Amino acid sequence: MNDSRTIVDQEAAARRMGKRELAAALQQCRTRTLALSAAYEAALGSTLHVPCTPELNPPIWELGHVGWFYDWWLARNPERFNGVRAQHDAPRLPARQASRGQDADALYNSSEVPHDSRWHLPLPDIDTTREDLAQSLTDTLALLDGAPETDEGLYFFRLALFHEDMHAEAAVYMAQNIGFDPGEHAPKTKDHRTPPSFEPLWIEAGECWLGYAGGDGFAFDNELSATLAPVDGFEIDRQPVTWAQFLPFVDSGAYAQRQFWTPEGWTWKAAIRATAPRYVRQGRSGDWERCVYGRWFPVDLSAPASHLTAFEAQAWCEWAGRRLPTEAEWMLATQQQQIQHQRQDTAFVWGTEVWEWTSSPFAPFAGFEPHPYRDYSQPWFADGRPVLKGGSFATAPRMRHRAYRNYFTPERNDIIAGFRSVAR
Repeated sequence: MNDSRTIVDQEAAARRMGKRELAAALQQCRTRTLALSAAYEAALGSTLHVPCTPELNPPIWELGHVGWFYDWWLARNPERFNGVRAQHDAPRLPARQASRGQDADALYNSSEVPHDSRWHLPLPDIDTTREDLAQSLTDTLALLDGAPETDEGLYFFRLALFHEDMHAEAAVYMAQNIGFDPGEHAPKTKDHRTPPSFEPLWIEAGECWLGYAGGDGFAFDNELSATLAPVDGFEIDRQPVTWAQFLPFVDSGAYAQRQFWTPEGWTWKAAIRATAPRYVRQGRSGDWERCVYGRWFPVDLSAPASHLTAFEAQAWCEWAGRRLPTEAEWMLATQQQQIQHQRQDTAFVWGTEVWEWTSSPFAPFAGFEPHPYRDYSQPWFADGRPVLKGGSFATAPRMRHRAYRNYFTPERNDIIAGFRSVAR
């Protein structure tokens, strides 16, 4: 079965997990988190120290933050079973760390703790942090056992699970950034990848559900309220642009030509003196090489080009006479392919290797109302960052949903992101 069809089958169930499925998923997710933390400790030592850069967080802070998030929205939250109707600022019960004389909120509340200050906090050591994580999960599972089996009653359990999944994926691309193998989720090799098809797809004009149209189940606030958006017919790549398609843009010298870049993209490129995408270089023989977890390998030309900024995606499209798809076009393509039962000869492959930049800014849909986790979406609507769709090889399968809207600023190339193109 094709990977995209598997995702289609999984995505509806993941948003509607009941108590038994949630309990298993929470434990599986924590197993992954702890395995990643062990890999970090083996590579970095018990302090898990990393340099202070805008792309990174201290890994030991990340671990503590995950446990704090569970406690804040569940064990400490008197409105834990009220779902999206819960008061976001309801007074919280004391945190477990208070018995040690530590203020957990001052350590781990990402809404209040500035990024650069996280390297200077009096954080618990790794063993204590893992003990806090274990107790947090124990408390969460006990609360889940007594929770109402309704969307309201399970909302914060689902939110905490997906939040931890996001941090686990971030740990994978942080390991790539630092240059060590996190012990899981390596990119696919040629032997396991379906050969790319460069034949484009024609998507008939139609209406697509823009946002989460699943009715019941879990949805992030920025996915609501779903509306039917009209879309003209268009031609789109079946799969994300590969290195075989992208690297000629560099080889030809066009990557260094201002005419293909937006003003913002050219400013970014000039500021960091980029001569090629991150993690790729030309070896002594002139062949392209790619760095994977600190080791250099020949570039797999059939692989999707990855760790690209939105600026680089836009520049390639300008050079190739193409453009990035809108979020609505991307959604319509997945919708039509689902209707066609994901036949292999017409497959719109998504969600298996790279996130995909779109040309659509991350903005609220009409009627947006923030959920209790106020800082998940609302603060990021104003700066013009693009929407990314799909998922990467490091994305937890249950996170992959067509309605899901990822969002990063356009200069980010530490994330596992590529793109597909549309005919002008």
